[in-house]
Amino acid sequence: MLEFDRRHLWHPYTSAVDPLPAYPVVSAAGCRIRLADGRELVDGMSSWWCAIHGYNHPALNHAVTTQLGQMAHVMFGGFTHEPAVGLARRLLAITPGELQRVFFCDSGSVAVEVAIKMALQYQAATGRPGRRRLLTLRGGYHGDTFGAMAVCDPVNGMHEHFAGVLAQHLFAPRPRSRFGAALGSGDIGSFEALIGAHAGELAAVILEPIVQGAGGMWFYSADYLRAVAALCRRHDVLLIADEIATGFGRTGRLFACEHAGVAPDILCVGKALTGGYLSLAATLATDQVAEGISAAGGVLMHGPTFMANPLATAVACRSIDLLLEGPWRERVAGLEAGLAAGLAPFAAHPAVADVRVLGAIGVVETHQPVPVAGLQRRFVDAGAWIRPFGRLIYLMPPYVIEPAELAVLTAAIGRGLDLLG
Repeated sequence: MLEFDRRHLWHPYTSAVDPLPAYPVVSAAGCRIRLADGRELVDGMSSWWCAIHGYNHPALNHAVTTQLGQMAHVMFGGFTHEPAVGLARRLLAITPGELQRVFFCDSGSVAVEVAIKMALQYQAATGRPGRRRLLTLRGGYHGDTFGAMAVCDPVNGMHEHFAGVLAQHLFAPRPRSRFGAALGSGDIGSFEALIGAHAGELAAVILEPIVQGAGGMWFYSADYLRAVAALCRRHDVLLIADEIATGFGRTGRLFACEHAGVAPDILCVGKALTGGYLSLAATLATDQVAEGISAAGGVLMHGPTFMANPLATAVACRSIDLLLEGPWRERVAGLEAGLAAGLAPFAAHPAVADVRVLGAIGVVETHQPVPVAGLQRRFVDAGAWIRPFGRLIYLMPPYVIEPAELAVLTAAIGRGLDLLG
């Protein structure tokens, strides 16, 4: 199997001719992943941040199997069904602000594409067709499709190979003010200058609120986010909040926008939406945006084949209920305390540039890029599944992880740092 995998399967962000090692998985339950050789790994990644309830959860299994007995899929063009309606009701009840319209799509990247289309179509439909650019922040990441890539960091991001063919947008410097701190002197100045100078050509501002994820795992001041939202209102520019990574409690609030009391015009969610069971995302909009697009018979020009898939929406309903029924705030607060205690000693390591923790996110940033294959092998030998990238060794474990399991993860990072000298 491994030889076939190496020869024929192309894994994410991996060379086809010299791929990173792939570890064969046979099962997963709770916060543990079982390999074919019998070893068990404590999951520090929540399978790229989505499996917030752990694996093989009986309530989520039941939601999928029950729906499977009724229908696995039906097109959403011309039909509707209870799982989709139920999920929309739940999302509108818990998301910030006056969001009233829900557009279901396949993945986080596609949710960003839909948000960009919404912004562009809204501006054109309301008599401002010249507003076709976006303003965003350096250090951001919004997905791997072309519209999303165009608003990822253009220099240090993962998509520099496509710079010459992407739409040209505007980038403000990454905010320097850290989370929990007041807005630093001059930190909003560049953003303010850009939005002021280009408001007439801007369709929207798009950003990851509070936490910049795959672009650098940076946590910035809620004051900065508040200032951005105020500037968007002043210049009549839409605000798109990409909460694909931060939604559903990861930062200690249900949505990271809540740290700043900010309500976006358009909101993207995904990842944890289904608890890691099936691919699903959603783009939510205010009535103002939706009705502006639909004026004079206009329609939003997007329609995925598997939009509002019944299996995915059914398990998403149960995942949200499971989250809200449980002590998620206490669990995330406990994770924050455990991560802070477990990672703090590494700040003194000579290879480490910074250690930061927010909610159920813990980050160790190194001075130099890490050797991913060698470091991951050491983590696996320590019984931990951690996927570093660039200069970042980070943890985003399931919320249900036990303290002893979290200790396995933080100890494994210590063993990995020893490899760096």
